[in-house]
Amino acid sequence: MRRRQESVLVGEETILDEEDAMAKEETGSRGSELEQLPGVGAATAEKLMVGGYDTLLSIAVATPGELVELTGVTELAARKMIQFARDKLEMGFVSGNDVLAQRKGIEKISSGSSSFDNLLGGGFETRAITECFGAYGSGKTQVAHTLAVNCIRQNPEAYVVYIDTESTFRPERIVDIAKAHGLEPEKVLQQIRIARAFNSDHQMLLAEKIEDIIKKQGLCVKLVIVDSLTAHFRAEFIGRGTLADRQQKINKHMHTLMRLAELNNLCVYVTNQVMAKPDVFFGDPTEAIGGHIVAHASTYRLYLRRGKKGTRVAKMVDSPSLPEGEATFVLDTAGVKDV
Repeated sequence: MRRRQESVLVGEETILDEEDAMAKEETGSRGSELEQLPGVGAATAEKLMVGGYDTLLSIAVATPGELVELTGVTELAARKMIQFARDKLEMGFVSGNDVLAQRKGIEKISSGSSSFDNLLGGGFETRAITECFGAYGSGKTQVAHTLAVNCIRQNPEAYVVYIDTESTFRPERIVDIAKAHGLEPEKVLQQIRIARAFNSDHQMLLAEKIEDIIKKQGLCVKLVIVDSLTAHFRAEFIGRGTLADRQQKINKHMHTLMRLAELNNLCVYVTNQVMAKPDVFFGDPTEAIGGHIVAHASTYRLYLRRGKKGTRVAKMVDSPSLPEGEATFVLDTAGVKDV
């Protein structure tokens, strides 16, 4: 019996040794790749990897300021690193055919409603930020819950990251929607990673940590939800005197989400609050918070509002390729559905 226990222990130690060796080999290969950069040694390479910049591509799409803050190198050295990585990857002009071939890898996540999906050209797109804004009760959070379940339903290996800023995430809704689609609620909930953000800095930090979930934990994240995007910024930055600082922080946050979407082929869905413009006397005075910063950073912009007889209406406000239009849907126990 004792020999058997010893053999089991030896076997476990062997497995652990092999795993450690593989991890070290992987870290070493990434480190050696980064050490090709001009002025980067082992210490600087380690700082870059800890900060999530562990590939030449991540360096190539970084800004000099990010690398300076992370490693402490000069701005000139940071620019040389970025330029070297871009030259190495031959990041320059490509043909339209190349871009078309790249876009074939884009995936679509169904909203649950065929009319809503048609409005979006087939569903919520990966490598893009989709912003939904509207008044309270318009269905923004319900769309988020439905998207989370549909993402896992379409890809059983997928994970969802949910940044909750207003304490609106309800696991009970996930259970109801999952049951309605014939899924195991426990499995679906296990594949959703939720974090409650308590202020704007915490919210921005959580967005930056998603890269660790993907690379260090090896999870296949296909959907990132931020509900809502501007709640903390709106509460913390009051008055016109703080507007510039607020917009600067929102801009940085949006670029973090944009980078996540592009590099990891995932969908980013953000909800946004609204305000009523006092100078609008005719038409709908509703306008999204965040101004031009959020508007320019979002790939698709949807305006949700209440319709007749308990329906909801989604209006395409802005898109790089799709026409303006509207889609009507309903919300019930199963989430988003056609009328």
